[in-house]
Amino acid sequence: MKATGIVRRIDDLGRVVIPKEIRRTMRIREGDPLEIYTDIGGEVIFKKYSPVGELSDFAKGYADALKEGTNLSVLICDMDRCVSSAGISKKETLDRDLSGDLEAIIKKRQNFINEGDRNITALKGLQNRVCAVSPIINSGDLDGAVVLVQNENCRKPVESDIRLINVAAKFLGNQIQ
Repeated sequence: MKATGIVRRIDDLGRVVIPKEIRRTMRIREGDPLEIYTDIGGEVIFKKYSPVGELSDFAKGYADALKEGTNLSVLICDMDRCVSSAGISKKETLDRDLSGDLEAIIKKRQNFINEGDRNITALKGLQNRVCAVSPIINSGDLDGAVVLVQNENCRKPVESDIRLINVAAKFLGNQIQ
C-alpha cells in the first residue's frame, strides 16, 4: 500500500472525503460503488467494486464460447478494465485499462458496430481493433461491455455475431442482480 501523506477527518455523520488526486488516480467517479473492508492489522480499505469483475470466472467461460461462435477475439470488460478474454493472450489483456475510445463507446449505452473504417483500439497499449460492442446493463446501471476485437483489419461483424454479444451482455447483466 502506498502512503499518500493525506489525512482526512471523519465528520459527525461518519463520512470521509476521498481526495480528488486519489479519485482521479484510481478512476473513482461519483456514483461508483466502493467495497469497504478491514484487514487483520486494523486498516480500513476502500476498493473499487466491479460487479462484472465478481463474475470473472463465469465470464471466462462465456468469452471462450463467444470466441468459438464468432471466430473473433472477445473481451469482457467492466467500466475500467478487461476482466476476461478469449482469443488473445490473457497475460496481455486481463486487468489492462480500456482505451479512451472504448470507454466513450460503452458510455453511450448502445451497441456499436465498426464498419471497418475506424481504427479503434480496445485496451491501452494494445493494437486490437474493436469490431463490435454490446454494453452490460443491470437495472439501468452501466456495468461494462462485451467486445469483439480483431488483431488485423476488422471485418464487419455479421448479424449472428451481434446477436451473440447482445445475448451475452444481457445474460451477464442479469447475473449481476
